[in-house]
Amino acid sequence: MSVIKETMQLWRLHLAVLVLAIIAELIGIQRIPIGIGAILLLPLLYAFVMAALMNPNIVKPAGKLIRSREVKAASPLIVIAIMPFIAKFGTTIGPAIDKIIEAGPALLLQELGNLGTVLIAFPIAVWVLGLGREAIGATFSIAREPNIAIIADRYTLKSPEGTGVMGVYVIGTLFGTFVFAVLASIFATADIFDPRSLAMACGVGSGSMMAACSGALATALPEMKDELLALAGASNLLTYATGLYAGLFIALPLVEKLYNATRGRHETAARAAAGE
Repeated sequence: MSVIKETMQLWRLHLAVLVLAIIAELIGIQRIPIGIGAILLLPLLYAFVMAALMNPNIVKPAGKLIRSREVKAASPLIVIAIMPFIAKFGTTIGPAIDKIIEAGPALLLQELGNLGTVLIAFPIAVWVLGLGREAIGATFSIAREPNIAIIADRYTLKSPEGTGVMGVYVIGTLFGTFVFAVLASIFATADIFDPRSLAMACGVGSGSMMAACSGALATALPEMKDELLALAGASNLLTYATGLYAGLFIALPLVEKLYNATRGRHETAARAAAGE
C-alpha cells in the first residue's frame, strides 16, 4: 500500500510523462534535408526537449508543476524505461547471430574506437578550455557508470578527476541521446559509411544513447532494421564487457601520460616559479 500511496503522490510526474509522450507521438517523425543527408527528428527527441524544459533546474518557472521531489523520483526511472527496448535487442541478436559472427573482428576492434575521446577531446579540454586534471576524468571515456567507478576507485569523486568525469556524465545524460540520434540520422542518410559500421558505433556502453542512435538508423534504413538493431545490441554488450578494461588499462594510462607530458610540465613550472 505504501508503494501505491507514494506513486499517487507523484501524479504530477506521471501526468507530465503521459502528456509529453502523446504530444511527441502526434508530431511523429520529421525529416530535415541538409545537403549531404538529412536529420531525422524522432518522437524521442521531442520528448527529451520538452522534458528538459520542464526540469526546474533548467527552467525555474517549471518548478510550479514539476518539483524537486518529482525530479528526484524520475532520475532512476530512465533505466526502467529503457529496459523493454534493451530486451527487444535480445530477440534480434539471436536470429541475426550469423551476421554478428561474420562481423566478429569488427565488433571486437570497435572498442578501440572509444579511444577517440582521448585523441579528440583531450586536446580541446587542455588547450582550448584550459582544464587541469579535470581533463583526465573528462576525456578518458564517455563517462558512463563503469567509467565513473574507475575514477572513483582511482582518485575519488571529490578529486579534480572526479569532477571531470561527473561533469561529462551529467552532460551526456542530458544531451547524449539527442546528439547520438541526430548524428546517426545524418550519417545514415549521407551514405558515407556502411550502415553496419554505424550500428556498431551505437554501442558505446549507454542504453539510452544506443537506443536513440539505433532507433534513428532503423528509421532511416527500415529494410535493414533487424540487422542494425542486432549489431547495435551486440556492440553495446561487448562494450559493457570490454569497455571497463579498455578504459582502465589503455585509455586512462594514455590520458595520464598525455597530461603529464603537456599540462603537467606547465603546472610544475608554475609551482617552481611561485617558490612552492
